Amino acid sequence: MALIGAFDAKTHLSDLLDRVGRGEKITITRHGVPAAILIPIAETSPKLSHQEIVAGMRNLRKRIKPSKIGVRELVAEGRRF
Repeated sequence: MALIGAFDAKTHLSDLLDRVGRGEKITITRHGVPAAILIPIAETSPKLSHQEIVAGMRNLRKRIKPSKIGVRELVAEGRRF
């Protein structure tokens, strides 16, 4: 994985995108500290399907215990701050 400074990344962005398109991973640093990673789009995680999202929400609902306080009270409480 190549390390590139932010200034050089800005100056040579099109070249970096070509390198990433060929499969290379590039870390962009700011003052020597990693700030971002350029990776080929094929390596990103796929988006969840509608069914997977719904199943995840149902599982979350099963884990959360209902509160005795209502939605209106929660909204009013949030407005106090």
